[in-house]
Amino acid sequence: MLALKATKSQRANKPSRASLQNFTERLPYEIQNKILSYLDAGTLLCISQVSKIFYQLANDEALWRNIFKRLLTKKPMRMVGEMLEKTTLEAQDQPSGYWKLRYFKTLDAWNRRKWKTHIGVISRHTGLPSRTVQMLRNITWELTVTDKSKNEATYDLSWLQFFESSAVLCWNGSLWPDFHQISTVQLHGVRRVALNCPGLKAPGWRSLMDVVDMESLTKSMQDCGRDQLVELKLLKHDVVMGLWKERHSVAFVMFTLHFYRLLERSTQGSSLCPYVEPMVKAPFDDIDPDYGLHGYQLNIVLHSTECEIMSASFSQLFCRRDQICDGHLRLTAINETCFSQRTPLSGNVTLPWRCEALRGEVKDRCIMTLTLLDEFNKPFWCVSTPVVMKHLEMPCSLFYAAEHFLMHYRDSEGQVLMKFVRMEQQKQFFLINLAVYVTTCKVNKYFRKQY
Repeated sequence: MLALKATKSQRANKPSRASLQNFTERLPYEIQNKILSYLDAGTLLCISQVSKIFYQLANDEALWRNIFKRLLTKKPMRMVGEMLEKTTLEAQDQPSGYWKLRYFKTLDAWNRRKWKTHIGVISRHTGLPSRTVQMLRNITWELTVTDKSKNEATYDLSWLQFFESSAVLCWNGSLWPDFHQISTVQLHGVRRVALNCPGLKAPGWRSLMDVVDMESLTKSMQDCGRDQLVELKLLKHDVVMGLWKERHSVAFVMFTLHFYRLLERSTQGSSLCPYVEPMVKAPFDDIDPDYGLHGYQLNIVLHSTECEIMSASFSQLFCRRDQICDGHLRLTAINETCFSQRTPLSGNVTLPWRCEALRGEVKDRCIMTLTLLDEFNKPFWCVSTPVVMKHLEMPCSLFYAAEHFLMHYRDSEGQVLMKFVRMEQQKQFFLINLAVYVTTCKVNKYFRKQY
């Protein structure tokens, strides 16, 4: 009997869960604010998701004003503070959320300033910023899918793979609308503030990079191969959509993005407008126009979604004016008659894909990333796109007694023609001919010439 009374007494004295939750609400505002003042910005963001009370406490103007003060005491931030608009820290009549927004804008300005210094370091090999991969690791990408009923859904990146001068981004489509119901697909680059807030997305800014209008591309999209489970559709030169063969629903969407201006495209646009590349003044060429193109450099990479198949660079490419044919200037990198120039491929030409628990590969497909530099070592033509290797019934070269294959890419700016042979003894592919054709329209527009 006494034990029963003691148990009831303990239960009566034990504080309820509701009373523990309301404990912070009973504290004076000054004490609440003092406790939260010891937290960093990332922890405040986490706390603001707990309840309405904590949301109000974690968004206090005085709290974020003090956090911003601490930020400016850091040495790297003093230069950034001078670049921002001149507003005194003692101002009290700022709108709600001013100091929180200014804190994140200051961090973002510091990151962009740091990126600009890295962009200036150019690789002589590719003519692109040598620290591109390092900077892109601070960025993520999102895909926004809109159906014909104007319903929008945003998907986080499933996986990505960096290569020498390109990146492959992929989104799995398990919860996507039906293929025929998709209206548009938008790609955004997202730069987020580096904060320690596990489980939450840090604040960030979106930059529109591409809009794929499915209704206009449905008729023009090309077949890009298939295996037992999926069939690939090439929507644009750098956008591939994988469809389940039986249901024709979306399995994945893959973008192949060249590094040229990729950092600017991913960060310097707005959520509605893409980054606009600045107008480049036509370079001065003191060589006789009749001489044509000269001193060009080509870097070409063949790779799958997982590994590199071939990488090669060629310098001192040229095309004389009298060699212009059918509106194209030909730059020959490998001649099939020169056996020392043939380049081996490491492995087979396949395009692997993975989607959640399923994997597969489409044969005789890979990704070509091409960077053509002009005589001033500036990017002149850059493209990253899936390509098809076709088997030729008739040999394209009499110098090789082997199976012959062809890769041919064409767009409005030029063409790429590659010829391969498969040597049975080595059981390996060799690139025996490589030629790049640049349209005269592109050359005339770039150099203000009249070829």
